[in-house]
Amino acid sequence: MAGVPISRRAVLRFLGLGVAALGARGFPAIAGGDGGHVVVVGGGFGGATAARYIRRFDPSIRVTLVEPRARFYTCPFSNLYLAGLRSFDKLGHGYDALRRIHGVDVVPAWVEDVDTVARHVRLRDGSRLAYDRLLLSPGVDMDWQALEGYDAAASEHAPHAWKAGSQSHRLRRQLEAMDDGGVFILSAPANPYRCPPGPYERVSLIAHFLKRHKPRSKILLLDAKDGFSKQPLFMEGWQALYGGMIEWVGLSADGRVLRVDARRREVETEFGARHRAAVLNVVPPQKAGLIAHRAGVTDRSGWVPVKPETFESRQVDNVYVVGDATVAAPMPKSAFCANSQARMAAAAIVASLQNRAPPEPVWANTCYSLLAPEYGISVAGVYRLIDGEIAEVPNSGGISPLEAGSDFRAREARYAQRWYASICDDTWGPRG
Repeated sequence: MAGVPISRRAVLRFLGLGVAALGARGFPAIAGGDGGHVVVVGGGFGGATAARYIRRFDPSIRVTLVEPRARFYTCPFSNLYLAGLRSFDKLGHGYDALRRIHGVDVVPAWVEDVDTVARHVRLRDGSRLAYDRLLLSPGVDMDWQALEGYDAAASEHAPHAWKAGSQSHRLRRQLEAMDDGGVFILSAPANPYRCPPGPYERVSLIAHFLKRHKPRSKILLLDAKDGFSKQPLFMEGWQALYGGMIEWVGLSADGRVLRVDARRREVETEFGARHRAAVLNVVPPQKAGLIAHRAGVTDRSGWVPVKPETFESRQVDNVYVVGDATVAAPMPKSAFCANSQARMAAAAIVASLQNRAPPEPVWANTCYSLLAPEYGISVAGVYRLIDGEIAEVPNSGGISPLEAGSDFRAREARYAQRWYASICDDTWGPRG
């Protein structure tokens, strides 16, 4: 999208600052219903939202959310943690509100397998949960076969930190220990992957950290693509904020990393160039989370094709999948899209259990990126079905303007903070 449509301010208010209101206005409660049991696997932006909204649309439906972790730590805003700008605890969200306010049964367990014929999920302790409808929000797993030399063991030396947790702590410790004058290298994958602008926000905020604490250091961003989300805005901001500290090397300039020596913190690119880092951050190719593969809903791409009108699996009946694991382009793999898809899937599941036609779907996305604490950029859009396929509604959102003043960028940074608080509240309820 080029330029900023007139409707941008209204769209950003609709998408970013009023997430809870979006749910109320766009998806009115469906009264009545014969009940049933829905099992939701995964307690992130997709799964927790779906569990909440199924109960909201029809309280007679029993909802069981299976999530092994007591708290979910978000990838959004985890780059702030890496840069020392936010505590890790503030990325965490619990499930008490889903239990107490919405009546969701939260089971702290791992799902090992799914029997889609008998309609039950098997937990790690051997017990089973029967379902009438199943919703998976499996997120992503790293594709350890895609990049020579980079596997789970290698990630202990060259962390990906693409899931908030121990990898995030490891990468932050490495940054803190790095000598002034060292080189931080980030290897970014080809599409698709979780959070398209994430690598570029990451190097921005790490540049902010280095500028304050290790100002002689450099950042090299090796990219398996020739373009990326919000690229002109990022590059404008990098120059304004950090001068020549960040160097981006795209695919055509030999930016694609093919081999990794994690112990030496060294990478080799497609045409044989070798680069050695003081700190190496490898973001590898990705695929749908493991339980999606075990449920039989993935295809050869490693992702989950869905029926766009409901987000029911194209391959297995009565199984719905939302979030980063799905094939839902042009919607990006973002937290906001996971939340939006979950609300629509929740409405479709309720309609299915009530033998009703699903509502006409509409989805939304907004994505803020922070280049510094007071410097934000964004992109927004609305999506509908057009000729049976997901398509972006023309002029439904927009992208931050180039060459905007510092006041505008500071407002976008504040909007980003409000967006995060709002979407987390819509997903998990009040922090607890």
